[in-house]
Amino acid sequence: MSTASIRCDRDNQLAQELLQHPDVQRVNRWIADNEDADKSSSLRRHLLTTSVRLSPQISPRLHAMAGHCGTALGLNLPLELYAYASPQYNAVCFKPEAGRLYIMFSSAILEAFTEKELLYVMGHEIGHHIYHHHDIPIGYILRGKAAPPADLALKLFAWSRYAEFSADRAGAFCANDLDAVARALFKLASGISHLSSSGQPGLIEFSLDEFLSQVNDMVEQDAAPGQGAPTQDWFSTHPFSPLRVKALTQFHESALMQPGGYSKDELEMRLHELMQLMEPGYLEAKTQATRIMRNLFIAAAMSLARLGGGVTKNEQGILQQFLGKSFDLDKLDISQLEALIPARITEALEHTTPSQRMQLVRDLALVARADEAGCRHKEQLLVRYARELGVPYNFVGQCMAHVPELD
Repeated sequence: MSTASIRCDRDNQLAQELLQHPDVQRVNRWIADNEDADKSSSLRRHLLTTSVRLSPQISPRLHAMAGHCGTALGLNLPLELYAYASPQYNAVCFKPEAGRLYIMFSSAILEAFTEKELLYVMGHEIGHHIYHHHDIPIGYILRGKAAPPADLALKLFAWSRYAEFSADRAGAFCANDLDAVARALFKLASGISHLSSSGQPGLIEFSLDEFLSQVNDMVEQDAAPGQGAPTQDWFSTHPFSPLRVKALTQFHESALMQPGGYSKDELEMRLHELMQLMEPGYLEAKTQATRIMRNLFIAAAMSLARLGGGVTKNEQGILQQFLGKSFDLDKLDISQLEALIPARITEALEHTTPSQRMQLVRDLALVARADEAGCRHKEQLLVRYARELGVPYNFVGQCMAHVPELD
């Protein structure tokens, strides 16, 4: 089986579109020019001075594991492994330099993860390299001095989630142990390292079925509006951990991992269905609840845009991306729409789910971020809307400030 066949179709499709985008190409040229202009500040020199290189003599087992992952995924570059002191579970794969690929691990992850769990982590990081995810400089673009065009920002956010799914599959392929992969994701999500195992009792006993039930609980909560609020992680740029385990369970059951498993096409269809849990799609559906959400989004988005002195070109791009090019923004009366917002919020509280309301707040944050004019006042207004919708106020800050990075 080729590594390319493991990759998520949607990741591949969005990546190809992004690599052709003029702004992505411009930032990549700027990065290349600056790297060429300053050869002295090499990544390897930085790693050697800020972390410890784990040579084959220091850690032969870790290098054997890295060799296994490299062979499984068709890696054609030598690997250098590094460790740095940190209580956080983390690992990162850097863009290759001078013909080497570098992976850095936190001390916590090396001490707390089993070999099978580390195989997943290594495979995940190498997967980012194999699938050329570093060719899309998402952090540079979203942190730039000027906000990126609306269509580009939305596409980057969507691509980053699917890129993580592709890397997850690469890691699961290396580990070939669904329970170990799930335990690794549980540790990453919870921060808990000491899980009970056979013959070793502990305070926390990990259960794959129980972890997956978190996804089912989210679905059930959405079916009963007002009965608790979903975790903010559902709306992060990285897929929520139980959702990742659910997707990897399906990957494990597919023909990519099991003879006689279901097809790649069906696997991608199931992933698409899972992603709908993170993207409720209230702007497209034609139910009473989604009509209410759409009407509230239009009114609140125009109100936010007004605080910046009117609907700018970039804000208009965001709104058109959500509402469709056929929607005529020029015909909207903002004052009239603002007067309707309290009644529409009341309707939303009565007829929509907590996750739909969080989705609405996140989408409004994209409108608020599209132009810097009046940004502080926009955030204050958005916090007010969130509070009235029963959404945690700190979720607004998370949406306004967060920039996705590949992990």
